[in-house]
Amino acid sequence: MKDPGWWRQAAIYQIYPRSFSDRNGDGVGDLAGVLSRVDHIAALDVDAVWFSPFSPSALTDGGYDVDDYRDIDPLIGTLAEFDALVAALHEHEIKVIVDLVPNHSSDRHEWFRAALASAPGSRERDRYLFRGGTGENGELPPNDWQAMFGGPAWTRVTEADGTPGQWYLHLFSTHQPDWNWANQEVRDDFLITLRFWGDRGVDGFRVDVAMGLAKDMSEPYPPWEQVGGFLFLALGADNPFGDGKHPLVDRDELTEIYAGWRQVFDGYDPPLFAVAEAWVEPHRRGRYANSKSLGQAFNFDLLYAQWDAATFRGVIQRNVDLASEHDTTSTWVLSNHDVVRHASRFAPPPDEPAEPGTTGDDSAGRALLGRGLARAEAAIMLALALPGSTYMYQGEELGLPEVTGIPAGKVQDPWAVVENGVMIAGRDGCRVPLPWTAGGVSFGFSAADAHLPQPDWFGSYSVETQVGDPSSTLCLYREALALRRTLQSEELLEWLELGPGVVAFRRPNGWISVTNFDADPVALPPGRVVLRSDRRDANEPLAAEATAWVLHSPGEAE
Repeated sequence: MKDPGWWRQAAIYQIYPRSFSDRNGDGVGDLAGVLSRVDHIAALDVDAVWFSPFSPSALTDGGYDVDDYRDIDPLIGTLAEFDALVAALHEHEIKVIVDLVPNHSSDRHEWFRAALASAPGSRERDRYLFRGGTGENGELPPNDWQAMFGGPAWTRVTEADGTPGQWYLHLFSTHQPDWNWANQEVRDDFLITLRFWGDRGVDGFRVDVAMGLAKDMSEPYPPWEQVGGFLFLALGADNPFGDGKHPLVDRDELTEIYAGWRQVFDGYDPPLFAVAEAWVEPHRRGRYANSKSLGQAFNFDLLYAQWDAATFRGVIQRNVDLASEHDTTSTWVLSNHDVVRHASRFAPPPDEPAEPGTTGDDSAGRALLGRGLARAEAAIMLALALPGSTYMYQGEELGLPEVTGIPAGKVQDPWAVVENGVMIAGRDGCRVPLPWTAGGVSFGFSAADAHLPQPDWFGSYSVETQVGDPSSTLCLYREALALRRTLQSEELLEWLELGPGVVAFRRPNGWISVTNFDADPVALPPGRVVLRSDRRDANEPLAAEATAWVLHSPGEAE
């Protein structure tokens, strides 16, 4: 039976294709590699897989600089291989979600090349945001706006006759020119792209920078100190623009754009699904997450939440309420391709000792096994028990920590910060290819060296090392996801008061989740303990920094 609401409480696994598995031995992950690992994905018992970009790209921004929206990068595979992968996942009843990047193309896209070859004011240039410069001879950018990756948000082009010409807007890198979404050709072409993938069997889309398409390019331009950071906005009291009036993000015109997408989505049975990457004020999130728009929007609050009971409870309550207001469901995300892996993020600071008996390799940036990983496991069990969709990032099922110390010559992220010859900040650390075996070349990822260097200790986190160990993180994920499928019920929760350092709630069918943020063990409520992240016996108190699931039967004493 086709369920139009399959996504509402789905478990979704994100694959970064270039770092998942390499089949052809060139050190870069590919679709054939993913196909060879479908059994691993199926064993996780997830409902869907979300693929980060796999389109042709120069990789100036990890594939988010798209040359062709309706093809596969030859380094990653072919359309025929994609079709085979979709069929294999569907055979396991796993849905397929693909990344769509509508805010900008790459500077190698055929329409941008046509724009460069055409004159100012032409049809080709109107598909992008070209403007004349300022200064005596147009030698200065149109305004002082800044790009997310640093430097001006404008780049000057050389006209066909060799003279310095107009400037084009790129709110990310200079290789990512922004589309002009006031142009009907642009709007129509993206509808063709939606249908292209929908007709190939794709079940939905993750929409990159969903809040950024529509822009107010009228003069006078507001100064950058008012516009603020593009991606994260100048939110709250610091935002000088009213709702829907920011010149670059979250504009009201997006409602019309996504209504057009919804017409395409609803032409499929079941309707196609979409989730918005929308960095907006919480009260504006519903404009993207409703049945007349994309359907769902990411809640990123847990990506930045400290390990604290009150913080987690506040995030949960706020987002459950917001989802209910718009007849959608929230999303729970602990890691993705843009942030530090949560096994490292939740690790205690250096001045806070690990529990006795734990080990770690701080020089390699490895999370403390006793605390960071325990918190990570507790957090994913908490997230999986909540009403809504849980998005998981490849490798978190292995408990992978962030990789640090990547040599400057190997860094790929344009956002990276390099000091003394190594990366000290950036997104490459969570994009290092996965370890499949305990040893060998690139730990089973490829027959060649991986495109990002893997640390020597990676093998201890490998699938091969963990798959037969019932106490491993991988086995905990598999067991939790399988149980979740049988335990899901109505999209409601009831808080249980078990102490200020405990986050506990009950779902309508009696499924209770208890997470202990405190330093001391806590007693569990009555019922049958079905899973616990601390691996203790069922009747023991719940350890610090752990989660347990308890089934409470109706009529059972509290």
